[in-house]
Amino acid sequence: MAGVSTPEMAAAVSNAGGLGSIGVGAAGARGARAMIDAVRGATDRAFNVNLFCHRPARRDPAREAAWLARLAPLFATHGAVAPTGLHEIYSSFVEDDAMLELLIETRPPIVSFHFGLPPADRIAALRGAGIALIATVTSVEEGRACASAGIDAIVGQGYEAGGHRGQFDPEACDQQLGTMVLTRLLVKSFDMPVIAAGGIMDGAGVAAALVLGAEAAQLGTAFIACAESSADAAYRKALASGAATEMTRAVSGRPARSLASRFTALPVDPAELPDYPVAYDAAKALDRAARARGEPGFGALWAG
Repeated sequence: MAGVSTPEMAAAVSNAGGLGSIGVGAAGARGARAMIDAVRGATDRAFNVNLFCHRPARRDPAREAAWLARLAPLFATHGAVAPTGLHEIYSSFVEDDAMLELLIETRPPIVSFHFGLPPADRIAALRGAGIALIATVTSVEEGRACASAGIDAIVGQGYEAGGHRGQFDPEACDQQLGTMVLTRLLVKSFDMPVIAAGGIMDGAGVAAALVLGAEAAQLGTAFIACAESSADAAYRKALASGAATEMTRAVSGRPARSLASRFTALPVDPAELPDYPVAYDAAKALDRAARARGEPGFGALWAG
C-alpha cells in the first residue's frame, strides 16, 4: 500500500524469497526514481513497482466547495480553517509521461497497475522494455480486459482487501466478491497466472489460495506492523487493537477498506464527494490539522 510500503520493506521481502513491492502512485517520477534506486541498493532480486491507473479527476468546483463546507466544522474542532481550494494530488499513469520515461529508463523487473489499465501504447512500451506486467482485478470482466491487453498476470482482489478497491470503474456495480470465490473464478476463466489478494494474513491463507489454483498470494496488511513499514505509532496501535474494518469513500473519494476511524463514521453520499484524488487532498489536510491537536483518528488507516 502506498504510504506504508518502503524500499526497505520491498527489499527485505525480496531477499526473503518473496516479491517485494513499492507503491509509487503518490510519489511522482522523481520520488519513484529514488525508491527504485533504494530497492536496487538493498537487493539484487526481482521486485515490483505499483502504479495508479485511475481516471483523471473531473473537477467540479461547486462540489469541491460543498465538501469543504461539510468538513469545515471538523477543521474548526481542531483549531483550523478548511482549505479554500483542493488539488489533484496524484497523477494517473494513464497520462504521466514522466513516469513512463522513468520506467523505460530504469526497467524494473515487474510493474503492476491498480484502478485499471493504461492505454495500449503504454503497455506496449513497458513490454518493449522487457518489463513483466501485472494488474489488479475485482471481477471476471476486469480480468477479461487484462487478458485482451496482454497483461502477464492478474491479482484477484477480494472484497476483504485493505486499502483502495482496485475496481476499474468505482461507479459501476461492484459484485463484492470474496477473495477465495474470485480466485477460483479467475483461475477457471483465464490461462494466465492468478495472484490471490485480500484478507490473507498467514501461511494457512496462502496455502488455501494455492489449493484453489492461484500461483501466488499477495499480502499487505500483514506487513504494516513490520519494522520496515512507514506506518506511524498511531496506525500500529489501531491495527493491534483488533478494530473492525469498514469500506469507505469518505477519505479519498474511492472505496477503500480502513480500520474504523473518525472518517469511517462520517456518513457520506458518494454524489457529494469530489473525484479521487481531489477528495483525498481534503482528507489529508484534515488529518494534519487533527494530528496537530493530538487526534490521529482522521488518518488513512488502511487494513484488510
